[in-house]
Parts: sequence; C-alpha cells; structure tokens
Amino acid sequence: MNGRFRHFAAIDWSGAAGERHRGLAVAICDCEGSVPGIVRPAHVWSRPEILHWLADEMPPDTLVGLDLGISLPFEDCGAFFPGWEESPADAKALWQLVDELCTAEPHLAARTFVDHPVASRYFRRHGGREGAAFHLAGARHRRGRFRCTELAQAEQLGCKPVSNFNLVGAAQVGKASLTGMRILHRLTNRVPVWPFDPLPESGSAIVEIYTAIAAIAAGRSAARAKMRSFEQLNSALAKLGSPPVLGTGPLDDHSADALLTAAWLRTRADRIELWAPAGLTPALARTEGWTFGVP
Repeated sequence: MNGRFRHFAAIDWSGAAGERHRGLAVAICDCEGSVPGIVRPAHVWSRPEILHWLADEMPPDTLVGLDLGISLPFEDCGAFFPGWEESPADAKALWQLVDELCTAEPHLAARTFVDHPVASRYFRRHGGREGAAFHLAGARHRRGRFRCTELAQAEQLGCKPVSNFNLVGAAQVGKASLTGMRILHRLTNRVPVWPFDPLPESGSAIVEIYTAIAAIAAGRSAARAKMRSFEQLNSALAKLGSPPVLGTGPLDDHSADALLTAAWLRTRADRIELWAPAGLTPALARTEGWTFGVP
C-alpha cells in the first residue's frame, strides 16, 4: 500500500433541492505533504459538475472520499426493501434503481425515488410522513434502520450516525446518499468504489467517508466535529501533521470538513487494516458497503 495514491480528495456532499449548492465542497492534497486546498475556490458547485470532475478532471491516482452513505441497510432484514419485489439484490443494483426511477429529475436529484408509491413506505419524510416500513424488524429505537458500518461507528468511535432512511432534520444524510447513488451508478466501470469493487493496483478509487471520523482523529470530539474558523481548522490539521491553510476568521464548515478530511485520507490510505476492517464480510461488501476509517 505504501505510496499507492498520489492525491487525496474529499467531497462534502449535498442532497438539497436545486441546481447549485454551497454545501458542496471539494478539497484535495498530494502525497508530498502539501497544504490541502479547495478545488475551484468561490465556485458554487452543482452535482453534475462534480460528476464530471470525478469522471474526467480528477488527477490520476486519487483516493477520493464522498461524505454520504453509499448504500442502505440490508443485513438487518436481509433486503434493502423487505416485501418489495423490486428490492435490489446488491448495492450496484440499488444505485441503478435509484438513478433509473429519477432519470427525468434534473440536477441529479432523487425526490422521485422517495415519493415513489412503494419506496416511500420505507422512509421518514417531512411533514410527519413516516412510512409504515420505516422501522421494520422491531427496530430498537425511533431512529430507524442502520447499516453495520454505522453501528460500528457508534460503538467504536462514539459517532452518532443517522439512518439513511431518515430524510428529516439537520443531521440527516438520506437525501445526500440517494443523490450520491445516482453519481455512483454513472461512474460504474469508470472509477471503482470500495468495497463493492476491489481496490485496484493503480488508478483512482472512491470510498465512503464520514467527516466526523477525521475530526475525531484530529483531536475533536464527535459533538464538536464541525469547524467554522481557519483557526479551528488549522489546529486540527496540525494534529494530522498537515501544514496550515492560509486565512483567519470565519470559514464555512463544508470547506473545513473537506479540507480536513482530504488531509486525513493522506494519513490513513496506507493503513492496511483499514482496507480489511473486522466487521466487513463478503456479503456486506456487496450490499451495505463500509465507511473508510472504521476499524
């Protein structure tokens, strides 16, 4: 693994409605210890633009982390959508289903999927609309279903993940995850996505990231994972052995998350154990996937 990647990128993602989103941020650094930087500073990205960057503009040999859930819970019920005859058998088929049902929706959005007469039964949506199948399998709490990697995040790292079937609240990532699946489907056979694809011996690869894990590694707690100033960011970067980003005063948390996580990926990419976590079974590598950095 030593020296496998030459660049490390992190993308803070957004599933919000509309074309362009200030919640989208792309940061990158190289393997030589450079200062992480924002790609296209001051640019307000769209999701299709990020798809184009990943497919055609990303530097070669880049490990890129996407801050979203790359799949949905499967292991707990033996299916993504138990009782639905169209429930996909694996994650790649899930990506295809989401993208195909939303093909007419602009900006790579995914509202069509969550409003689908059957799929909607599994989600908690705004306006008090909780699908009859949101809990399923006697969920232990009101927060819905979780993937195995999310349970491991909570147990091992103290994170507080939110179910990808929950589309309500500031902390929800369900919308981002579904829009991200449209991106992943369109990158199939172009950029491998670990662990659904084996890590190639050369070239770029995509992994799922959770920016709170990078913040915890940099000395912040799960409750204080968000950074909103250059000073907070540079203090965290120093803990990772990264040089500081130029600037003082306020900094949007999306850029801060991306910058810190790019630097964190650089420190973790050569750790063989993170590519073979104890909880990642062959079945999960086809269905739920895993978050990079969770042991």
